[in-house]
Amino acid sequence: MRRSWWTLSQFDWSLYKGRSFRPQRAAHVRGVRIGGGEDSEKACVCRLGREASEETNSGIACFRALCCKGPPPARPEYDLVCIGLTGSGKTSLLSKLCSENPDSIVSTTGFSIKAVPFQNAILNVKELGGADNIRKYWSRYYQGSQGVIFVLDSASSEDDLETARNELHSALQHPQLCTLPFLILANHQDKPAARSVQEVKKYFELEPLARGKRWILQPCSLDDMDALKDSFSRLINLLEEKDLEAGRM
Repeated sequence: MRRSWWTLSQFDWSLYKGRSFRPQRAAHVRGVRIGGGEDSEKACVCRLGREASEETNSGIACFRALCCKGPPPARPEYDLVCIGLTGSGKTSLLSKLCSENPDSIVSTTGFSIKAVPFQNAILNVKELGGADNIRKYWSRYYQGSQGVIFVLDSASSEDDLETARNELHSALQHPQLCTLPFLILANHQDKPAARSVQEVKKYFELEPLARGKRWILQPCSLDDMDALKDSFSRLINLLEEKDLEAGRM
């Protein structure tokens, strides 16, 4: 009887469930020359079964990678206190970061708390009102803070700038805040009378006062959200560094 070099039964096709298939020479299956008949069919079925198993394992691995990874790790949360004189723009900056409607912004008279989300952390910011009759109570709200945001109006009058400097010096030297990271925002940089960062640093005497402390002085305005977010990202880096140092102790 003449031997057939090409072997593929109807049963073999059912394993592939309608997929295109290029039959293999029976002589090349596992390197053994096999003729037609049941032996050839068994060899071909064995090859198809192995390919189907490999595809199944690949599908399971893909499913696990996409669907069985579990929830992403929780972002760390930091409790911050935000201080500054009335009119410095604390509420507007925080509301903009939270994507709140600017038409609904009202100046803070007592205190408010906002959860400001970032990609790598959530900042729970306690904003304190900056009026004269409220600033004397600021220190009552410092406990539990892990960082400080101080907002100043870089375009304010000389008198207000002097008051802001005194309040910042008091905060930098307070026992509950002196070891914490500080973010100092020179706001309203979009106004013509705004002082530059170098002018603010010199006027507020930050170099001698904050030597050895973790602090950042950044210009900002509501018109430049990228710069504002970058300032907060740098603050988060300082908070993470402080956490790492505390973990080594």
